[in-house]
Amino acid sequence: MSNNTDLSAQRQRIDEIDQKILDLLNERNQVSRDVIEYKIENQLPVFVAEREEEKSIRFRDMAAERDLDPDWAEDFLRMIMSASRATQSTNTFPRATKEPKRILFVGGEGGMGSLYRKVADQSGHKTFSIDKGNWYELEEIAPELDLAIVTVPINATVSVIERLSNQLHPGTILADFTSNKTAPLEAMLKAHSGPVVGLHPMHGPDVPNLSKQLMVFSDGRDPNAAEWFKEQCKLWGMRVVEADPANHDHVMNLVQGLRHFVALLHGSYMKEYDLNPHQMLEYSSPVYRAELMMTGRIFAQDAELYADIVFANKERRELLVSFFKHHERLIEMVEKDDKAGFIKEFEAVTDFFGRFATQALKESGYLINRLSDRFS
Repeated sequence: MSNNTDLSAQRQRIDEIDQKILDLLNERNQVSRDVIEYKIENQLPVFVAEREEEKSIRFRDMAAERDLDPDWAEDFLRMIMSASRATQSTNTFPRATKEPKRILFVGGEGGMGSLYRKVADQSGHKTFSIDKGNWYELEEIAPELDLAIVTVPINATVSVIERLSNQLHPGTILADFTSNKTAPLEAMLKAHSGPVVGLHPMHGPDVPNLSKQLMVFSDGRDPNAAEWFKEQCKLWGMRVVEADPANHDHVMNLVQGLRHFVALLHGSYMKEYDLNPHQMLEYSSPVYRAELMMTGRIFAQDAELYADIVFANKERRELLVSFFKHHERLIEMVEKDDKAGFIKEFEAVTDFFGRFATQALKESGYLINRLSDRFS
């Protein structure tokens, strides 16, 4: 009891400092609102990577001068900056064009369509949404549209594009949001005589805001016509990359198709072997906890959505077949108790990963430590 009494003064002082920290954060938030208003008035992007990097470097140096951990200080600063961007995302955004654009979201009541329609509205554009129930409205709004984005599920994308055939004004940009680019682009080029661009937002509809999210652009026809939308994405704080459709799809076959099927394999075997995830969590290392959470995340979402992703095209299905044939070769190591073969294969993969393995060790260590600190 006496020890606690001896610490009362220090604890009270810590409480006072904590209150001052919150007061300073509140003051910083007020200044950030002034910055937000200035950005909107002057058409400046939400997220400027160079500014954040420069500020993070300076903040790390200042932390070191004060005998504070620079890594911790950078984390703290980045959380503050993230909160500032989130605050802006609840208000209005600067617009990339002098006059508002008229944007149609086909399937605009779905997750991705409603998200982008919201931020387009916040940017001062005029948005429309059509689906099965109000397709008849297309005839009236089509002549004045600047951009039409197909945001329906992947298995319906091509058929919806075909339904749009010759429905749009030749000056309208036709785009899609699917994670495949080759087939939708071919369908759009066939269905529409005007500008065509393939888009792939590399995130789900549940993101708190678009800041730092990635938007992939794949050229179809007259890509310069969509430059204003590319600039709009940047003003929303997004990172923008251009990708060849075939190369994009080849990578996505692995990133999406294989990754999601492996999650099914993991979860299905847990079910078969009666490995309750809550019980496994009690005995999990931070590394496995992270892996288990990524697997469980998949099964908190729609099965049909993931089926569409996994079975999206022939190349993706062939990759999965090849994947399991590769497993058959590795299974022989287990059946034959071939430890030497395992080591040889492991070291060959190590050589293949090269310096990326070191990067992965650093980044995964960061994620694991933060996850463990927050939820353990």
